[in-house]
Amino acid sequence: MRRQNHSSAVEFILLGFSNYPELQGQMFGAFLVIYLVTLMGNALIITIIFLDQSLHIPMYLFLQNLSLVDLCFSTVITPEMLVVLTTQKATISFGGCFAQMYFILLFGGTECFLLGAMAYDRFAAICHPLSYPVIMNKRVFVKLAMISWVSGTMMTTLQTTWVFSFPYCGHREINHLFCETPPVLELACAETFLFEVYAFTGTILIVMVPFLLILMSYTRILFTILRMPSSTGRQKAFSTCASHLTSVTLFYGTASITYLQPKSRYSPDTKKLMSLAYTLLTPLLNPLIYSLRNKEMKRAVVKLWERKVALHTAWFVEDLVVFLSCY
Repeated sequence: MRRQNHSSAVEFILLGFSNYPELQGQMFGAFLVIYLVTLMGNALIITIIFLDQSLHIPMYLFLQNLSLVDLCFSTVITPEMLVVLTTQKATISFGGCFAQMYFILLFGGTECFLLGAMAYDRFAAICHPLSYPVIMNKRVFVKLAMISWVSGTMMTTLQTTWVFSFPYCGHREINHLFCETPPVLELACAETFLFEVYAFTGTILIVMVPFLLILMSYTRILFTILRMPSSTGRQKAFSTCASHLTSVTLFYGTASITYLQPKSRYSPDTKKLMSLAYTLLTPLLNPLIYSLRNKEMKRAVVKLWERKVALHTAWFVEDLVVFLSCY
């Protein structure tokens, strides 16, 4: 490749797991299945909430936003990841790398804020049930959702633009599956200390602050659950909280390890595996944890299925009548 002096002419090479060619075929199959299931699960939730008017309340509208973010998050990352797994050295243009990093940070940051807003919603519903309609009405939901998306956009625009303002020369192999900030930043041939200070501070604001708010909300929720008279109700609520916290910890834990330590001592392969936790597993698990275990969501799925079956049956009967009338 011809040596270039300006970052605008760089074409990066994504190495992926090229050191383990014997495993790439198996990983391709597994990642493809995970991606398809993720798409179907999140698309189903978005569709059900859109069609069922009874679910147009803040709790489910937050879930719809989360599913949209997870669907977009997976689509930005997984197809390129699958391409990397099918080639020894997959190339990606400067503009393509910029776009991928931008949307990874956008959807990842937005999800952080959304998870915090959802925890506050559950806190208000469980700890203050009588005043919940006032605390969390549709106007409040719109404000929280807009804050999540706008905050993610602002932080992402600044960080991505800054990363790609550095000159990239000489070594251009990104030892990763996609264009994530830490491995790309390692290729910059300029002093990046000031950016790393900003990135550390930004990660604290985007990742750790919402995570601490989530922990505080669920701590209050758990104390409220302990005062419930019904042991069945306590067990069910504990199960729900444990599932939510598992998903949140998986997402926040691996993301914070990746972004709080841009030059950490973890091996490149370890970093790749950690990134898979929040880029593949979290979007896959969220529909199950947050939505498909919910009774109202199950009822809406059954209702939608019955409506579809009834519609197809009516069409079949109508076609049959038309066919018989011809004879």
